[in-house]
Amino acid sequence: MNQRKYFGTDGIRGRVGQWPISADFMLRLGRALGVVLGREKKSSRRPLVLIGKDTRVSGYMFESALEAGLAAAGADVRLFGPMPTPAVAYLTRSLRADAGIVISASHNPHYDNGIKFFSTQGEKLSDEIEAAIELEADAPFTTVDSEHLGKVIRVTDVITRYAEFCKSTVPEDFSLAGMKIVLDCAHGATYQVAPKVFSELGANVHTIGDKPDGFNINHNVGSTHPEALQRAVVEQGADIGFAFDGDGDRVQVVDRHGVLGDGDDMLYVLAHSWQSRGLLKGPVVGTLMSNYGLQKALAGLGVDLIRANVGDRFVLQKLKEHDGILGGETSGHLLCLDRATTGDGIVAALAVLEALKLSGQDLSSARQGLKKMPQVMINVRAAGAREALNSDAVRKALADTEQALLGRGRVVLRASGTEPLVRVTVEAADEAEVRQMAERLADVVKSATERS
Repeated sequence: MNQRKYFGTDGIRGRVGQWPISADFMLRLGRALGVVLGREKKSSRRPLVLIGKDTRVSGYMFESALEAGLAAAGADVRLFGPMPTPAVAYLTRSLRADAGIVISASHNPHYDNGIKFFSTQGEKLSDEIEAAIELEADAPFTTVDSEHLGKVIRVTDVITRYAEFCKSTVPEDFSLAGMKIVLDCAHGATYQVAPKVFSELGANVHTIGDKPDGFNINHNVGSTHPEALQRAVVEQGADIGFAFDGDGDRVQVVDRHGVLGDGDDMLYVLAHSWQSRGLLKGPVVGTLMSNYGLQKALAGLGVDLIRANVGDRFVLQKLKEHDGILGGETSGHLLCLDRATTGDGIVAALAVLEALKLSGQDLSSARQGLKKMPQVMINVRAAGAREALNSDAVRKALADTEQALLGRGRVVLRASGTEPLVRVTVEAADEAEVRQMAERLADVVKSATERS
């Protein structure tokens, strides 16, 4: 992955208008995918590619460019409009398409955008296919003969199709009747389908972040700004609340007291429920960022926690290696492989609600067995992040911190795969000490990035 020119850990992402997040590159990218799929196909049928997007204004521009490039390569296209990332993954598999594309920058602001691809199995593309697409994107642009051009059709029933899938992940007799639930849709891709799913299951739904205008996606709402949900749950006297991110593959949860729960909380609730019912297979897979308290709590249940690199594709790889079905990130990107092939905020939220219903507990009670260690994460925004991490000053500061925390805590220092950030994370029992160590290490990283 480090040798890639365009792809990061979660597709291609960046500032709109800056290469490669530009209309001309998206035209080339669409053609590149069409060409690669054409090579891979075993039948004479034209490749079929699905395109969904979140609600940011630049999605219209990139949708048009991608569909033109795909058609130029001889691929047929189906347009979905605003739909969650996991919906595109599901529909790619359900409609027997050759690939799915999501135009989204997930939890980033509206001025960023990106591209995610899914295979015909509804999973992230393999490294080999991504490498082939990169090579073809840099090749001369050509167009097939007119009789072989692809056709583009807009599909209108995808919201109902996906809503039915989400409901199918819980038992037929599962009901949310009598529950008041607040949903924060981040002015993003879940704004239509999430309220539909929870309402049809019987819940009294109050929705915020459900009025996208192309520019307000993730702005002071959603899983990266859960304060709005915390206030709304308390004000509405709701039983629980869920905050999705802009493309709907992440979720955060808030209990009836307004207390926030992240991916670690939900993993614990699900692992406890599934283990007690004999449904949990393999270990739970977290990441380098998963709280040490989660590891200890799972151990108390007789469940192992295996850590993967940050990024859902790495969590998925570990789950497959160890025949597991439950994993995820602290950010709320959860994988429930008994229900979906990729991280799905709505499906994860329903799984948590099912676990709570079966236990007869509310969220506050269900997570009491999880005692988290204080964890401080500081984001140092900087160009040349990888170079800074290799500097002697940063290496020494990291080694000193690791030595100081030996046997009683953890430190993680890494460059983001999707943003120009260096993430500094320190975890131990003493919160004041943790913050001091994190700030000191962040200062060293900042100084190194300024010199690089």
